[in-house]
Amino acid sequence: MTHISVSTRLSELGKCFRGCIAIVLVLTGCTTTQKVKQKVTLGVPEENMVLEQGNENQAHPNGWIYDFDDHGYINLPIREVELPSSSPIDSLELANTDNLTIEKKETIDEVPISPVAQKIVENYNNSENKEPNGHCLAVSKNRFEQAYREVHGHSVYQDLPKYMGTDEYTPKQVYNLLYVSASDTKKGWRSLPEEYRGKGNAGALVYAGMGTLVDTEGVWAGALRPGALMQVRRFQEDYEKVVKGADVKKLDPYGHSFVFIAYVRNEKNEIEGLKIADQGFQSYRPLVPRDYEVWWGVNLDI
Repeated sequence: MTHISVSTRLSELGKCFRGCIAIVLVLTGCTTTQKVKQKVTLGVPEENMVLEQGNENQAHPNGWIYDFDDHGYINLPIREVELPSSSPIDSLELANTDNLTIEKKETIDEVPISPVAQKIVENYNNSENKEPNGHCLAVSKNRFEQAYREVHGHSVYQDLPKYMGTDEYTPKQVYNLLYVSASDTKKGWRSLPEEYRGKGNAGALVYAGMGTLVDTEGVWAGALRPGALMQVRRFQEDYEKVVKGADVKKLDPYGHSFVFIAYVRNEKNEIEGLKIADQGFQSYRPLVPRDYEVWWGVNLDI
């Protein structure tokens, strides 16, 4: 009897242990075997971000660790914040890109007509460090703002229209809040135009009159031009919550911000993926439709 009782308890403990392991794997999104080079904690504003060197022999599912973000620091009228904050996380599945090829010839629709978009792509192609690490929003935002300054000779903030301002926020603050999708349960976030909330860089730039919005259908129909800025979200449900106003700490942080470079097509010339420029988080492979449920882009016309 004692032997049976001990065996039963050991069996139950084994099941419990396996259950705990399963939960951990789900929460960490185990998919790849990329080595950890750095650990990034993003629960604080970008300027206070701490980078910790990892063990070169230690493998992590995504190569990066992202904490839930607190956008509260940027959603204050008394502070004007330029550095964005968000939490991207890689797809739960790796794309099979064996049969995909990046287009070598550009069609008319794929040639960027915006001087700023052209400069973004030019700077990226000429860069010796195409994967600078860091935060995806900061990297894509800096790429845009650097190109804008090089083309126009001054900051994009100088050209923001006055109509973007509200009783609570300046045009610059509204631009930044929309750019980082700084969703909040308070009235401040809901005072911003609903049609531009949750769309990140695309929403902010379209509201500023600097580009044309491209939705999910347009993205995969070939409407994007090189240099387009993009904001995506893994789950439609989370996107809807952000638009309405949500506590971002309670959201699943499946989102990403990056620059579109080119379409990836198969032998039949069908679009199967996107070549992107980010901080090195997903740019090692083309993105495919199943990576995210919500896709927003903006074709610049400035």
